[in-house]
Amino acid sequence: MVGTQELRRPVVYVLKVLAVAACYYAAGRLGLLRQLVVERAVVTPIWPPTGVAVAGLLILGVGIWPGIALGAFLVIASISPPGSDAAGIVAGNTVAPLCAYLMLRHVGFRTDLNRFRDGLALVFLGALAAMLISATVGVGLLVLVGKLPAHDSGIIWLAWWVGDAMGVLIVTPILLMLHRTTWPPGMSRWKEALVVTLVACGLVPLATRSSVSLLFLVYPLLVWAALRFRLAGSMLCALLTSILATIAATEHIGPFARLTPVEVMMKLQAFNGTMALTALLLSAVITEQRNTRLSVEQACQELVEVLEHLTAADTPPSRAPTDEATGEADAKRGERREPPP
Repeated sequence: MVGTQELRRPVVYVLKVLAVAACYYAAGRLGLLRQLVVERAVVTPIWPPTGVAVAGLLILGVGIWPGIALGAFLVIASISPPGSDAAGIVAGNTVAPLCAYLMLRHVGFRTDLNRFRDGLALVFLGALAAMLISATVGVGLLVLVGKLPAHDSGIIWLAWWVGDAMGVLIVTPILLMLHRTTWPPGMSRWKEALVVTLVACGLVPLATRSSVSLLFLVYPLLVWAALRFRLAGSMLCALLTSILATIAATEHIGPFARLTPVEVMMKLQAFNGTMALTALLLSAVITEQRNTRLSVEQACQELVEVLEHLTAADTPPSRAPTDEATGEADAKRGERREPPP
């Protein structure tokens, strides 16, 4: 008779794959809510499904790749009836996160993002390098089937690549953080967290909607959030800023007013990229320095305890003098004090 454990394993695996597909599809629908029209093509400034795919592989393992493929197919089918290029685009959107996962594992990536090298690996390997695959395959297939003119492929390829990379830079760290967070979270600095939230809710809309170019005001907020709350604070602020900046860009208001579609896309993606890069790497550096300081303090404390133990072992125990010894000592002192005859 087949055991209960053997029956549960396929069921659990199927549920994981379906959960990844559902999350990928939901993220794709959210990404399609805000689009830019560039050279008669519709592009998404941020593509959250790539972040969901990379985070899912890092958390659940390489075996959930069918969920990524299924989710990508569902997103394509929700936009238009799948054509001859659908299979290739699905393959590109699946292979790119897989390559990101394999490269990150090869360099010893840690999902807690507590080291500066982990932040660099996620940026340059997981986002910028791996997403070249999905952008190149997707745009190449659209050109081959005649859906995209070859002379417009360069700018569309750039938008596709940056959008996929931004999904990894913003969404993946947040999902990894949520996976490792213990609930309920501690309330040690809840007052300061509330102040940061209120400042962000007031400052970010002002920076992204003001006709005066005030986007630079976001960076002091990111530094404050990273210094006090590390990855959680900086990446949540980056996510809020990216969403509001994307809304302003698609509505052509604030710093994105009176710009051509290409200029809007370039300005938005440059701002989102530098902001996400700053938040991720700064929080990684601060966390690494904090952990190093704690390790040094712990080592010093252990050294002090060892020295105290060795000092106590080398010191002979003190003994109180007996009455006989005291009498002999007094007699000797009396003999030395008597004058000679």
